[in-house]
Amino acid sequence: MKGLNVKQSILSFLRDESGAAAAEYALILAIVGAGIAVAAGNLGTSISNALGRAATAINGVLPS
Repeated sequence: MKGLNVKQSILSFLRDESGAAAAEYALILAIVGAGIAVAAGNLGTSISNALGRAATAINGVLPS
């Protein structure tokens, strides 16, 4: 009788998918977060380059 309860418990555990949704949401959140981090880094580099080009252009126009 006890072996049957253990078998039922194991089968019930294997069929339970309540934690799967939380794990999927965590994975999606991690992927989106990584994408935002990469985009922010690229945006920062682009802004820095644009400001550098603007400074070069301004220094080229102004007399020394």
